[in-house]
Amino acid sequence: MLSAISKPMSTAVRIGAQFYSTSTKYAHLSARKQSLIPTAGTYPSGFRATGIHCGVKKKAGVKDLALIVSEYPCTAAAVFTTNVFKAAPVIVSREILDKNRGQGIYGVVTNSGCANAVTGTVGLENARRMSQTVDTLTGQPNSSVVMSTGVIGQHLPIAKIEKGVQDAAASLASDHDAWSRAAEAFMTTDTFPKLCSATFTLPSGTSFRMAGITKGAGMIHPNMATLLGFIVTDARIDATLLNKALKHAVDRSFNAISVDGDMSTNDTIAVLANGAAVTDGKGIVNEQSEDFKSFRDRLADFAANLAQLVVRDGEGATKFVTVNVQGANTFEEAKQVASTIATSSLVKTALYGQDANWGRILCAVGYSGVSSIDPTRVSVSFVPTDGSTSLPLLVKGEPENVDEARASEILKMEDLEIRVELGLGKEEAKMWTCDLSHEYISINADYRS
Repeated sequence: MLSAISKPMSTAVRIGAQFYSTSTKYAHLSARKQSLIPTAGTYPSGFRATGIHCGVKKKAGVKDLALIVSEYPCTAAAVFTTNVFKAAPVIVSREILDKNRGQGIYGVVTNSGCANAVTGTVGLENARRMSQTVDTLTGQPNSSVVMSTGVIGQHLPIAKIEKGVQDAAASLASDHDAWSRAAEAFMTTDTFPKLCSATFTLPSGTSFRMAGITKGAGMIHPNMATLLGFIVTDARIDATLLNKALKHAVDRSFNAISVDGDMSTNDTIAVLANGAAVTDGKGIVNEQSEDFKSFRDRLADFAANLAQLVVRDGEGATKFVTVNVQGANTFEEAKQVASTIATSSLVKTALYGQDANWGRILCAVGYSGVSSIDPTRVSVSFVPTDGSTSLPLLVKGEPENVDEARASEILKMEDLEIRVELGLGKEEAKMWTCDLSHEYISINADYRS
């Protein structure tokens, strides 16, 4: 149980209401983006959250510190960037999880505005101080995962963050406004907070909840984990099985998105499970059980929803594109083809220009590195997401007489699917990506100014 953090006060909702109002704060966004910001949620028992401004970001009032804590010890798992220049919070969080063997974790603290990456020994010390400040609140050593996002190569204003953690503890709450504040504190170039929650029921009849926050709009490309994000649940699950479930989920969610092909130094996805939904002491301990398989698949679906929010908010993006590769010999080969299409600058610029240049798609399939591809079996089509008829572009290696007017109609849609049938087997994989626009260049040319 938490030792130094008080129970939520009756004023928590009122405090939260001053921070979060979709109707005013995000009124400038498109109706589509506004619809992605939840106005209510169902959150896991035993977790409390908040987000505040502590001074990492220059602009007053802009949230830059998120704190999430559990009243009960959690099993935990995480996947991290494979970038050689791993940021200090990545190294420190991995140390903590390894030391505890994925058990006894109580909290996650995240700052935005400074990545604490490529910051040497000072950066490592600052990351440890962030984690230890939360430890003093929970009363448990080595119990807090730490994340940072923002500009690379700058040191954290650690004194401001340490004070911020103490200040944040006073506004921790379990309601929707509190979770919304935390989601806002994750944002850098994001245009809206990315928050999801849901309730699930296992085959055994046990119901549990999940909540998750992610961030990201640029420097997004999958490799082990992408961007920052975490999921908390009140399910009870063995730490080893949680780790296996997370890796399965990430391969089908956060490792299946790409905005610009650049992988960050700070990429981290973590999951905490505190078991508060289980009253009989039983949990998921058998990998072969139907409960484990159900939990793993629900986690993958939930993570995919979070990951797709990142693509929908891609820097300068005007389209959300599903690349669906079917008929492969293996999941890995299907994903390799899908990833190659999703990261092709020529494909992405054609989508922005609403140009039905399907040759660029086929070219990407050809250089994907999957040696089993037979050009005479490959089919490509545009699939609209409004339920209207799809448009074949290539059928078993033979080009179609493309209806350019129909192609233009589909490419004007905000959501669309590129479907590729390899004709080799029964495996398939999806990637989610966006177009590449002039605005992407503008955002990143001015990022530090």
